[in-house]
Amino acid sequence: MNEQKIKVKDLLDILVNEGHISQEQGIEINVKKDGIRARLAMQEAKSVLRAKQARETITAAQIIASCKLTSLKKYDEPLDEDLILKTLAAQRGLDYIKIDPLKLESPLITSTLSLPFARRTSVLPLKQEGDTLTVAVAEPDDPQLFEELSVLTKKKIKPVLSSRTDIQQFITEVYGFKKSVTSAAKEMSTGVDIGNLEQLFQLNKVDELESNDKHVINAVDYLLHYAYDQRASDIHIEPKREHSQVRMRIDGVLHNIYKIPKPVHAAVVSRIKTMARIDLAEKRRPQDGRFKTCKEDVEVEMRVSTLPVAFGEKVVIRIFDPTILIQSTGELGFDEEEHLKFLKFIERPNGLILVTGPTGSGKTTTLYSTLRHLSNPQVNVVSIEDPIEMVVEEFNQIAIQPKINLTFSSALRHILRQDPDIIMLGEIRDKETADQAIQAALTGHLVISTLHTNDSASTITRLLELGANPFLIASTLVGVIAQRLVRKVCVKCKTETILTPSQLDLLNITILPGSERALKVAEGSGCVHCRNTGLYGRTGIFELLEVNDTIRELILNNADAPSITRAAKADGTKSLRESGIKKLAEGITSFDEVIRTTIDI
Repeated sequence: MNEQKIKVKDLLDILVNEGHISQEQGIEINVKKDGIRARLAMQEAKSVLRAKQARETITAAQIIASCKLTSLKKYDEPLDEDLILKTLAAQRGLDYIKIDPLKLESPLITSTLSLPFARRTSVLPLKQEGDTLTVAVAEPDDPQLFEELSVLTKKKIKPVLSSRTDIQQFITEVYGFKKSVTSAAKEMSTGVDIGNLEQLFQLNKVDELESNDKHVINAVDYLLHYAYDQRASDIHIEPKREHSQVRMRIDGVLHNIYKIPKPVHAAVVSRIKTMARIDLAEKRRPQDGRFKTCKEDVEVEMRVSTLPVAFGEKVVIRIFDPTILIQSTGELGFDEEEHLKFLKFIERPNGLILVTGPTGSGKTTTLYSTLRHLSNPQVNVVSIEDPIEMVVEEFNQIAIQPKINLTFSSALRHILRQDPDIIMLGEIRDKETADQAIQAALTGHLVISTLHTNDSASTITRLLELGANPFLIASTLVGVIAQRLVRKVCVKCKTETILTPSQLDLLNITILPGSERALKVAEGSGCVHCRNTGLYGRTGIFELLEVNDTIRELILNNADAPSITRAAKADGTKSLRESGIKKLAEGITSFDEVIRTTIDI
């Protein structure tokens, strides 16, 4: 074993001195360290021969982290590699960095070090500034390695400490994707035989991809794995003049991920089109398709859209992860009062319920989660969608096809003969569909649909503008749910702040003297976990308008939206802005998010 590596005993002593573990825990781990090292090496190498080599590269931090202890100093924080190495970095006077995959410079990494060298030494170049190269290393006490790196790169080496697990993972991903793309570029002169594939694709595991010589298939598999790891909802592959840009939408925001050579773009697009069963020869018009892959043990649905743009075909893959798309209704973001009101809406035997909001406001998640909540063997759930967002076995799903005159209204007319109990209508777009939905609700069915309006009151006036009968709207409409998605404050870097007078004015809040406590809200200071945005994950804010006698009277009189809003507020309906302010006061979201998502209200 390399004597330059920090020993398990020495690292345990540091953790004991810092109060993260007890003396007894340190002694116990030190006794068991050889067995733990052998087990970790076998798990990593997956063969006895390779395990002997891997055993030499397992770090002391990995051995201690594998014991899954909780820090005695930070009671609710696990003693993982990150916390162990932060402690070690502080003791050695080094910086600790949690590697952000979105900021890795793939060309710098692959042009600076060879894959075997990076893999053997657990070194990952992060950035170059002048003649200084910053590299992530897993071992702080190896001057021989730093000297070798300096000679190899002809640069001054600035080491920062990172976990070996992260370094090895990103070595595999960066070099594997680069190798696949480069190999694919070389083969473009002769073409790549992609073949005929089934609709459900089993992706190769990341550690299996390097031994697979199907380069374009590898490149696409890497992209999909990366998207899963980063919680992306969309992948954009955009042809430019000299290259192709890959971007991913994470928590509603697009990030640049990678540039691929222009010759490889067409092959990557062809691979994705083949997976989605889209016509390969047709490049002049937009096309749509879908396919499924497996993320661990969960089937994930992908919806693919192609569009001809100035420099070729752009592809967007929308990722429908069922663990995100279909949630318990209690996890959507309702507070207790809103949730009870929502359940009161959807658990009625008949009537019309409308979910409203712009694109990207979480309507699909609300609809699918509602159907899953209501679905059981005793009811017939039918959905009409354009297109089907995600195939769910418990529902009877219909995709509209205008070419054969299968529209929302015609499909709805026919499924009423199919003995439905609950009908989900993707969207009400015209008078005919509105009339059909109202008739279905009037004849004893629960109908759930969407409209693209800004708030709940505007939804009612929109129905009236479509020409729906006011009496029938008043008779069938149960309630309207307007919603938005707000990003949540990152729990890893959450701090307390005070709202300024100008911010209070924007929120239209008046604070009485002596109630300064009400000014305190949360914001994220920014960390690697949230990519220095201070925000991580999303939740919903809602405006639930219940159609009571007062609202029915206004509908019958063709009242305008402000009149309906005033009546709803008098009945206790919280606006979207007020729902956002409540989450702001609870420390769930930030001031900027509340303003951004409710600016049009």
